[in-house]
Amino acid sequence: MASNTVNNEVRVSSDAGADPTRRGFLGRLTAAVAAVGALVAGWPLLRSLVPNVLYEPPKKFRIGAPENFQEGVTFLEEHRIFLFRDSSNYHAVSGICTHLGCTVKFSPFTLPQEETVRQFTYRALGEFHCPCHGSKFRGEGTNYAGPAPRPLKCFHLELSRATGELVVDVATEVSRDFRLVV
Repeated sequence: MASNTVNNEVRVSSDAGADPTRRGFLGRLTAAVAAVGALVAGWPLLRSLVPNVLYEPPKKFRIGAPENFQEGVTFLEEHRIFLFRDSSNYHAVSGICTHLGCTVKFSPFTLPQEETVRQFTYRALGEFHCPCHGSKFRGEGTNYAGPAPRPLKCFHLELSRATGELVVDVATEVSRDFRLVV
């Protein structure tokens, strides 16, 4: 009989940890709901510890005074932009290939050529070549060979009233015949 008593005590103590009553279930459910509620309420506090800042370059920036740029083409490596100067006319063309984003290289002609693209006649100083996959672009940015699906972008230029410097706006794309006259 003594062994039965010990077995009953063992069984009672092993059943006590399971606690299959409604009160035990509701207690665990309440604890889970409280934990989820605390997490939801505390999320804004945790999120406020991480700054919500985009670290990307500005879309509008100054590049310098007009007289600082030589006649012809200047590559602004930091911005991947080609700046063209023809006496007092300026225009900016993106140096980013429209195929996969490689930086195109400007290949100058020995002598400037008159070219007409879509009823726009201009004096071409050279053309752009993409070293990655062989795309080619005319001097004003129109694609004519290779896998590039679109022409190079032309960006808006303006003269800053405050400083007298050229300002490039890469967020504003302009037509190929846009020229800033200074």
